[in-house]
Amino acid sequence: MTVRIVFAEDNFLIREGVRRLLAGRPELEILATCSDLPEALAAIDVHRPDVVLADIRMPPTFTDEGIQIATWCRARHPSAGVLLLSQYSEPGYVKLLLEQGTERRGYLLKERVADLEQLSDAIDAVAHGGTAIDPKVVEALVRGRSSATDHGLAQLTPRERQVLGAIAQGRTNAAIAAELVLSRHAVEKHINSVFSKLGLTSDERNHPRVRAALLYLAERPAPPS
Repeated sequence: MTVRIVFAEDNFLIREGVRRLLAGRPELEILATCSDLPEALAAIDVHRPDVVLADIRMPPTFTDEGIQIATWCRARHPSAGVLLLSQYSEPGYVKLLLEQGTERRGYLLKERVADLEQLSDAIDAVAHGGTAIDPKVVEALVRGRSSATDHGLAQLTPRERQVLGAIAQGRTNAAIAAELVLSRHAVEKHINSVFSKLGLTSDERNHPRVRAALLYLAERPAPPS
């Protein structure tokens, strides 16, 4: 099945470079390229793509245009996946992106666009209802919570932190088991322990637990009184 894409990026060199890169994949089709928010929204309405690949900041304000695209799609084109590209690991943007759900949403650092396999995998994940969060973004979120003296994270063992990171990246139990060389049963026990220690509600389905993990990490803990 071909994944149909609208790509929004104001930098011409990046826009053309990524367009040519993706054009070489027969399973991907670039429907339109855009350089600002109004152009992107119009292209989405016309083409109804499977995935919108968009810079998080672009004209006219260079602030949160990617988030606006994600909100627009959630309201008007809920079947469209949105994969945002950013130069930075910004917890605030991650939280805004995922507050309305993690399904068909992704956040990737721009340094990944040079790796066609990683970019293609992320596009495929959001096109098929999943979540794709850059591992470096998850690492930054964990570091941010840790540096803020988060008592919940302090309770986690090193293995449980690895499991939490994998959940936040949208990995399934099977994928976590293979990556960490654990049995499925061991992974399930770790997940239950992580959610219990963090005071979160676990769920056997993939997306609700991804959302819970990511929103927990993206939410800055209150300073000690």
